[in-house]
Amino acid sequence: MVGSVHMNGSVHGANGTEERLDELRRLLGKSEGDLLKIVSVGAGAWGSVFAALLQDAYGHFREKVQIRIWRRPGRMVDRSTAEHLFEVINSREDVLRRLIRRCAYLKYVEARLGDRTLYADEILKDGFCLNMIETPLCPLKVVTNLQEAVWDADIVVNGVPSTETREVFEEISEYWKERISVPVIISLAKGIEASLDPIPRIITPTQMISSATGVPTENILYLGGPNIASEIYNKEYANARICGSNKWRKPLAKFLRQPHFIVWDNSDLVTHEVMGGLKNVYAIGAGMVAALTNESATSKSVYFAHCTSEMIFITHLLTEQPEKLAGPLLADTYVTLLKGRNAWYGQMLAKGELSPDMGDSIKGKGMIQGISAVGAFFELLSQPSLSVQHPEENKQVAPAELCPILKRLYRILIKRELPVRDILQALRDETMNDPRERIEMAQSHAFYRPSLLGKP
Repeated sequence: MVGSVHMNGSVHGANGTEERLDELRRLLGKSEGDLLKIVSVGAGAWGSVFAALLQDAYGHFREKVQIRIWRRPGRMVDRSTAEHLFEVINSREDVLRRLIRRCAYLKYVEARLGDRTLYADEILKDGFCLNMIETPLCPLKVVTNLQEAVWDADIVVNGVPSTETREVFEEISEYWKERISVPVIISLAKGIEASLDPIPRIITPTQMISSATGVPTENILYLGGPNIASEIYNKEYANARICGSNKWRKPLAKFLRQPHFIVWDNSDLVTHEVMGGLKNVYAIGAGMVAALTNESATSKSVYFAHCTSEMIFITHLLTEQPEKLAGPLLADTYVTLLKGRNAWYGQMLAKGELSPDMGDSIKGKGMIQGISAVGAFFELLSQPSLSVQHPEENKQVAPAELCPILKRLYRILIKRELPVRDILQALRDETMNDPRERIEMAQSHAFYRPSLLGKP
């Protein structure tokens, strides 16, 4: 390993990597020879990239840390994907040489010819994520038995979609009944559930994890930011925030930080988590508008004005200090509109290449989190107990009535009673208010509903 000499004359590993690892090991009470065990649960694009980033940064310290990733076994790679994978391999000399050196190239040749079936967990070991074939990763240590993966893990990364988080961590809780030490959990999931009884409130993935496992919220954190997984692995400059308790967020931010991936920290876990789910809602609509208007810059900007005004309106319901979230929320929204899977999904719906009846798990992309978020946000904001004063009609209405884009997305995606093209009506309706008025309304009233996030 190439070292660097500091002013005090001591030699440190590149970028202080080993020092950061040793610092986290001490915090977790690891003794000499006791491995720090990190496992990423779920092998979607972001979960796989996150594990690969850790493996690249710390994997060579084999006597100090073990980094593994869990995914379900048995998922077959279809013929067309195998053919595409073979093309990717042959276009990258470094990947080609690595597979030949590992005696793994022949199986990809056989799969290309249709003489062999590949499995998702099998190719992940060679660094290929099924949801991100065109971005080869480093080889990963893959475990297909969930109990083996998590039972003694010190740090567990939640890389499964929000719609699967509760189920997976309820299973994990069965394997942790005999644990003495409490693990640290970092959730990457962006999505929410709605609970209407006894009061309407949002349930986030970190809350699902705490409820399922009994792990205290102090040990559960959320990491998110304006980024695209493949671009982060290709070392495009990116940043993120890790949110949670002071005890863990600051040392973990330091541990996760890399020259091209800057990690900040923040105490406001739940609100950042909810905002990560909210932007996916409006990204789907943005994709629809882009495709329906042939990428009209004017139409897209009109949509952006309306959708951001709704997001600001909703943010005022969710937090007492919404101005603190404006930057992170808009940045995350912007990157999702540019290249996120939710915007892509909206485009495919508008082009007729996908339909809502096909569900929210799409081949080659994984889970489209925005679909369930549309349902959850609309159902919550339709509750009469959350009613606000209508600006013109002098009556109380549910907040959803003042969010016409959210309302149409719900009728298109969840109720399936309107065609995709109807999203344009949310922009062209002459009775629509200036989006500025919605923002002013939210800012001038005491809209904050702490009960939505389970606060007294």
